[in-house]
Amino acid sequence: MMNVIETRKLTKSYGRQEALRGVDLTVKQGEVYGFIGPNGAGKSTTIRIFLGMLRKSGGEAKLLGGDPWQDAVTLHQRLVYVPGDVTLWPNLTGGEVIDFLVGLHGKINPSRRKELLDRFQLDPKKKCRSYSKGNRQKVALVSAFAADAELLILDEPSSGLDPLMEQVFQECISEVKKQGKTVFLSSHILAEVEALCDRVGIIRQGKIVESGTLEELRHLTRTTVTVELAKPTNLNQLQGVHDVSRKEEKWRFSVDANAMDAVMNALAPMGIKSLMAEPPTLEELFMLHYGDKFEGKELN
Repeated sequence: MMNVIETRKLTKSYGRQEALRGVDLTVKQGEVYGFIGPNGAGKSTTIRIFLGMLRKSGGEAKLLGGDPWQDAVTLHQRLVYVPGDVTLWPNLTGGEVIDFLVGLHGKINPSRRKELLDRFQLDPKKKCRSYSKGNRQKVALVSAFAADAELLILDEPSSGLDPLMEQVFQECISEVKKQGKTVFLSSHILAEVEALCDRVGIIRQGKIVESGTLEELRHLTRTTVTVELAKPTNLNQLQGVHDVSRKEEKWRFSVDANAMDAVMNALAPMGIKSLMAEPPTLEELFMLHYGDKFEGKELN
């Protein structure tokens, strides 16, 4: 598969301040790539370079085989962009905005347009000035999913959506992926990234600190194990075991990735009645990198 997005040692400086310090990332055709990190890490700067809104200071950036700065007009005919806070023309209706934006990419498919309006429960006859933040976001999302674009660049796209509409959004992402389209998704909702993305890049202080599939990244942290044992034991003595707690015959603890085999072998003679292993979540990966700077399931 071809690389739809590719950067090599990408840098961006504002005077003495370095916003990007050698970003290397690759997004392949047909995949959903999650781009995550705290505020100020360089996410928006990277996306603005992709869109030709900012000129890089150094390194390389390629989008759909072209240069985002020099080939911006041509590239924008092949991509769609949804920001986290959408501003619309106040005197146009939502339907007029959708028709205009989709029309930039070719003919409008009326049945697809109606289907998306129904799924997102959006009234296209209302003036944009009367829309809430969530409804403005729906206008942008309907336009993006109705357009025949090869690449979707989404920066906090579900901001303002309620849980039901978040589910519709996720279904639409799965559908465009099946069509072979590529999605570059920047989101602070870790559950969304975990549910949708094939690969994840974590950016911190202008550099990619981890990149890969969730399975590849999970070796970086511990697995949580809940086990019911027939024989009494002291799990605190096992190497690689942490945060041990007990409730009746059930033990709950976390295990370092490189100690899992040894721990399972040690548990076997103790009479395992039941066992459940939970792989590390994306939230735990963030805890590893950001510690007490990360709270809850969203980045602040």
